[in-house]
Amino acid sequence: MGIKTKLLGASLAAALLALAGCSTPTVVTLQNGTQYLTKDMPETKTKDGFYEFEDISGAKIKVRGDEVATVRKQD
Repeated sequence: MGIKTKLLGASLAAALLALAGCSTPTVVTLQNGTQYLTKDMPETKTKDGFYEFEDISGAKIKVRGDEVATVRKQD
């Protein structure tokens, strides 16, 4: 293995670790009991009063702020 290959491997490993460290699995619970598991903390309430996030299956979700009961880190 050459030096360039070793450096590329080390850089790739560092990038993957950085990405893994940034994710904050979160549970969004609605007033009706529906729960969504997200990869990351959802955006805070938008100007129009909605929460927007992507669930773990990749579906984009947008719900009114008053429908959200809790937003918490997954245990």
